[in-house]
Amino acid sequence: MASSVNPTVRRRRLGQELRRLREQKGMTAEEVAERLLVSQSKISRLENGRRSISQRDVRDLCGVYEVEDQRIVDSLMQMAKDSRQQGWWHAFGDIPYSVYIGLETDAESLRTYEPQIITGLLQTRPYAEALIQGALPETSVADVEKRVQVRIRRQERISAEHNPLRLWVVLDEASLRRVVGSRQVMREQLEHVAEMSQLPHITVQVLPFDVGAHPGINGQYSILEFADTADSSVVYIEGVTSDLYLEKAPDVQKYTVMYEHLRAQALNVEQSRQRIEDVAKEYAR
Repeated sequence: MASSVNPTVRRRRLGQELRRLREQKGMTAEEVAERLLVSQSKISRLENGRRSISQRDVRDLCGVYEVEDQRIVDSLMQMAKDSRQQGWWHAFGDIPYSVYIGLETDAESLRTYEPQIITGLLQTRPYAEALIQGALPETSVADVEKRVQVRIRRQERISAEHNPLRLWVVLDEASLRRVVGSRQVMREQLEHVAEMSQLPHITVQVLPFDVGAHPGINGQYSILEFADTADSSVVYIEGVTSDLYLEKAPDVQKYTVMYEHLRAQALNVEQSRQRIEDVAKEYAR
């Protein structure tokens, strides 16, 4: 049974605390790895929250760092226990981007740039089905349906009555023009985007073709921010076989500045909604 505890966030917070203890001790990850007879990459993965961490790992690390306050040890051990519980997405089996879902589930705001498709949180079911089938032609019908269900479940964050996810989307005009599924699917999809863009916590801007070269030319990315100040912002870049998560302040700052330029070059909110509605009408002809 899925737990209300978010294991991804627990791992991140635990990893950050373990890194703080290591740095406070003045030790490198390599030195810690040598003491515990493990690989340096394991220590790095534990600290960045990308690897499940056991209570035994926490106990051993606290021993190396000479943590004398048992309350701190107990707190970290509990975090390790929580981090091994299952989030709601585990009920759907092996999801390739489960780390991202965990972050998105706990995020306070999400800024995303999409150069080719409508962003997942705003996709209709027919659009999502056609998109996944086209992008993953060798995927079984059952796996396509599983992915669609996960995508629809993720959308509960923007439809929540209390504390919904604040979403800011910059869509390249190509995402409006690329026919996914059929013209009817596209018309209904764009009408849905236009409708959702009227909600106070959702902002949608369109980056028109005539802008030419722009800071997002290299592809899609998202910036996740969290309410808890202990959780650093994360830049997420989706890949074909693996994803990239950037958390270092200079990296996040660079992508944030890029996003500000994209927002400035895009049509304003009213113009964007009008452009989306106009293209939707074109699909109705």
